[in-house]
Amino acid sequence: MAGAHDNLGVLALSRVLAGPFAPMMLADLGAEVTKVERPGTGDDTRGWGPPFDDGGRATYFLAANRNKRSVVLDFGDPGDLAEVRRLAAAADVLVENFRPGFLDGIGLGYDDLRRENPGLVYCSISGFGRDLGSALPGYDMLVQALGGLMSITGEPGGEPQKVGVALVDVLAGLFATVGILAALRHRESTGEGQRVDIELLTSLLAALVNQASAFTAAGVVPQRMGNMHPSIAPYEVLAARDGHLVVAVGNDRQFANLCEVLGAAGLASEERFASNPARVEHRAELRAELEALLAADDASAWAAALTAARVPAGTINDIAQAFGLARELGLEPTTTLRREDGVDVELPRNPIGLSATPPSYRLAPPLMPGVAGSSGDDDQHRGDEHVQRRQR
Repeated sequence: MAGAHDNLGVLALSRVLAGPFAPMMLADLGAEVTKVERPGTGDDTRGWGPPFDDGGRATYFLAANRNKRSVVLDFGDPGDLAEVRRLAAAADVLVENFRPGFLDGIGLGYDDLRRENPGLVYCSISGFGRDLGSALPGYDMLVQALGGLMSITGEPGGEPQKVGVALVDVLAGLFATVGILAALRHRESTGEGQRVDIELLTSLLAALVNQASAFTAAGVVPQRMGNMHPSIAPYEVLAARDGHLVVAVGNDRQFANLCEVLGAAGLASEERFASNPARVEHRAELRAELEALLAADDASAWAAALTAARVPAGTINDIAQAFGLARELGLEPTTTLRREDGVDVELPRNPIGLSATPPSYRLAPPLMPGVAGSSGDDDQHRGDEHVQRRQR
């Protein structure tokens, strides 16, 4: 099937995660992406390991670089710099996440490139913006700290915790994708490109949703609550006979069903538990009551019984079990791509389902041009061919 963005040419001057993620999303939807890497080391994440796959490649790099061609160009070399400008002049979209001001200083800024390519959609991803925060390094964990996420993650009174994945980078990459698609829609009607600005900090603040609005609309500064929810109870991890059970009760009907399954239907009508605000106010008492009842059986047994009663509940899977669950449900969570060296690599698939123009998986994450198993110098030619094929 044709992709939703076939014939869209993307030039990716980006590395690590937030910058490469958006071009990969566009590539999955059919765009032709040329990734520019620095000589010698390439994308920083090529060296971020272990773990490595059986070919010695960092799995971190694999996570955000499928469906791309890679070329090596040195921004300090006049000839290579001219080549980047040529590629940008032929591109529909450019994505970059360099230190703010760096590309402007070498003639690759938005104002420079739009003179030759007025329809260019130029997406810049920074940590803290292009002005007052331009000197701050945009690393995900730093943004989680400065942006408040670590202050609400972890146990009460314990050490602040980061999320177990570079979530802010992923969020920024997704916001960048939405911004790029909006700019392309505008270009369809006007012929004009535009600049898309994404900051990690504001991406995080927007993604804090109810925790952010608690502050902005009510003046409440959220604190760490472990696995408890600030506004709903019971919505947390509870102890069963053999381990942990997640219960995510969102309304009074579900709570009544929970109490019935646990053999304590009367709890649902007690004044201190009869409504969600009452349960939140008396959450410690409620937790004690529930865990005393849950101690009678194993977490998996309770999860099955509660699920049958339409109460959201489950055990806590590791990553392998999570992929296994998706397969059991027929969701096919992975795709397999063949590398340039003939070895298959299995990666998580794009979760977007489209009936007419579904995501496609055409290229494994590229080997570093010039290393064994890659096409070496031919990668430069393939980058040219990539853009020329789109223009024909």
